Amino acid sequence: MTGIFIFIGVVLVIAVVLVLIGIRNPKAADEQALYERLEEFSQSGTPIDLEQLEMAQPFTERVIYPIARKLGEFTMRFTPQNWLTSISRKLELAGSSSKMDPSLFLALQFISGIGFGVLMFLLLKLTGSNIPGGRIFLFTAGITIVGFFFPQYQLSRNITNRQKNIRKAMPDALDLLTICVEAGLGFDAAMSKVAEKWESQLSMAFARVIQEIQLGKTRREALYDMQANIGLSEMTSFVAAIIQSEQLGVSMAKVLRIQADQMRIKRRQIAEEEAHKAPTKMLIPMALLIFPSILVVLMTPALLQIMKSNIFG
Repeated sequence: MTGIFIFIGVVLVIAVVLVLIGIRNPKAADEQALYERLEEFSQSGTPIDLEQLEMAQPFTERVIYPIARKLGEFTMRFTPQNWLTSISRKLELAGSSSKMDPSLFLALQFISGIGFGVLMFLLLKLTGSNIPGGRIFLFTAGITIVGFFFPQYQLSRNITNRQKNIRKAMPDALDLLTICVEAGLGFDAAMSKVAEKWESQLSMAFARVIQEIQLGKTRREALYDMQANIGLSEMTSFVAAIIQSEQLGVSMAKVLRIQADQMRIKRRQIAEEEAHKAPTKMLIPMALLIFPSILVVLMTPALLQIMKSNIFG
């Protein structure tokens, strides 16, 4: 039993470490740490020793992160290419492609499955000693599968939340774009201004478009990439309208104003649709929670009267 607890502790520690590694931005963090170390060595005036420079990195950068990546790369050898492509696509839609790659996500799935399975096994062993071994195996295997796919479920939720936030922010962002363009700014400068003023998923997407344009991409390619990384029909319509306005020479401010009005109407329609779904969604909690409580409150006095009359009658 002690060995099992030690194994569980090791698995949980590895899972926590993988999550912490996964939510970081490896490229930005590595470059920042490298620049800081180089600046420190240059200020000290001592010759730069590569081994000393390498050992100056944190333990997670030198040991934990490479091990996690190697584990993910090992699992990738036995994973169908379509699955890897699907994971990479979902990471892009969730806005996590710069924080986690498919290999690290696969490693996180395996660690999550093992952790869920071990916890379920211990729970069954500690709470029910008379449970047959076959049932323990079935329950443990089922929870292990659930744990394996739990990161996928969380990733899907992140995609949905990101798309909802972008859809909600688009009308106001297009209004600000319209004001900036009417004030004399170009479209790229207007997008940069929106990215500076706001802190949202949409402003981050605009900032990425500006960075890609500065790195040499054409505006059309950068906008198409933003459309693909978001996966919303509203964004597809917006990008198509912007590109067509450039090709046909239509006023950019007029196109943006029309797009903002359409996005606002679309947002209102979605809100009305969600409001119409509310009564149906309320049936389950009402049937399971509210109605039984009302029945208990109403029927208990009557039942007590009936029991009292039968006893003393």
